[in-house]
Amino acid sequence: MIDVEFANRQSQPVDARPLIEAVRRVLAHCEAEQATVSLAVVSDPEIHEINRRFLAHDEPTDVISFVLEDTATQFTGEIVVSLDTAAREAVHYGWSVEAELLLYVIHGALHLAGYDDTSPALQAEMRAQERRYLQEFGLTPSYASDDDHGQ
Repeated sequence: MIDVEFANRQSQPVDARPLIEAVRRVLAHCEAEQATVSLAVVSDPEIHEINRRFLAHDEPTDVISFVLEDTATQFTGEIVVSLDTAAREAVHYGWSVEAELLLYVIHGALHLAGYDDTSPALQAEMRAQERRYLQEFGLTPSYASDDDHGQ
């Protein structure tokens, strides 16, 4: 069972349903019997503070994910995404804010599932997985496979 706890911690309304479903789809492939993920949509100032406090990066970012527990039977993690960043980047990539936000959630969930993007080969695999999950929602990203899309 995958439990996703959603919090919208900024002022704009957000449809939580596709975001929660994306987390569930990505994590369905994890081997843990029980998974709990906290998913929060925040503003740039809040994600900036989280990024500075926990990762020592003094800037806002699009998505941050943390694995809190990962055992054979239990998985617990957090995904934090910035709606402000999604709104800016959506214009640049020529699609909706909702699609950009969904990409961030999928990216964060992939990190929780063990994917990484620290080398060109790993980044290519992560991009392929992002495209796979976005297609399940009827979306095709406008970024090229070698574009880091700000990640």
